[in-house]
Amino acid sequence: MNQLKKLYDGFCRLEEMLVSAFVAIITLMVFLSAIARSLKYPINWAQDVSLLLFAWVVFLGADLALRKADFVRVDMLIMRFPAKLQKFLYYIFYVIILGFLGILIAYGIPLCIDNSKRLFQTLGISYSWATVSAPVGSFCLIITIIIKLVTHWKDDKIKVETKEAI
Repeated sequence: MNQLKKLYDGFCRLEEMLVSAFVAIITLMVFLSAIARSLKYPINWAQDVSLLLFAWVVFLGADLALRKADFVRVDMLIMRFPAKLQKFLYYIFYVIILGFLGILIAYGIPLCIDNSKRLFQTLGISYSWATVSAPVGSFCLIITIIIKLVTHWKDDKIKVETKEAI
């Protein structure tokens, strides 16, 4: 189990580095492309590279954001409910999100296969490299949500056991 945690931590660091690098490359590409266009020397492939990287930033960035915070719920509304209902809603919301992510994977894989013959105009690579970001990112989000749910469940269990012991 400890090695699995180390592997997951390594994956999380890699994901964070990739998202940071992709955002930096997108920013640089858009900036350089705008300057080159104004100098009458457009960088035609910059738009395709930016589009490809942006697709990955959206899904991997969502996983990063979810891992760092619980942004999915609206605390202002939820905090008005009793504690037991809050716990119930926490689990329900994440189960609904898991279902949605499952649908994204189920429809994303065929979309990726369908786009395998479609090419980026200037890069000459398959458009599947962009569309595969949806199922891969959704799978990463599912793992993050499952870890959050298990952690939350264990924390609740510890709190209940501690209260009973007192």
